[in-house]
Amino acid sequence: MHGGGGSSGGRKRARIEIIPLIDVIFFLLATFVLFTLSLNQTKGLPVQLPISSTSEPRDPSGTVTLTVTAEGSIAWDKELITLGEFVDRIKQYGLTEGADARVLINADERTLFGNVVYVVDQVRLSGIPKIYVETRVAQASGGTR
Repeated sequence: MHGGGGSSGGRKRARIEIIPLIDVIFFLLATFVLFTLSLNQTKGLPVQLPISSTSEPRDPSGTVTLTVTAEGSIAWDKELITLGEFVDRIKQYGLTEGADARVLINADERTLFGNVVYVVDQVRLSGIPKIYVETRVAQASGGTR
């Protein structure tokens, strides 16, 4: 005869503990959100970037972001500067960082090509070996622009 009060000899029922599972799910969700936010991080001014179908992800850490606006203004990270300040800063940055210097150029698609070439020339003249150009990724579609 089975007694109602004894726990010895009886089978224990398996239980699924859901609380540790919820903790793991929240951890994965928080990690995903933080990772997603870091993907689109830019230190430049907001501009309408040109579209490129060969874009590759870039790492903005350790770079100086140079923004060329549609009007031709130049910004160092998010600070608008004059042409004279730009030339002085880029020379100083090239001297202090040396071979580790990296520049990310994000120019508005409506800016004059000559403005972007001027910025690239000044960066090269400063001895900075790594120049990146930021673009938007083209949507997968059959048509061309």
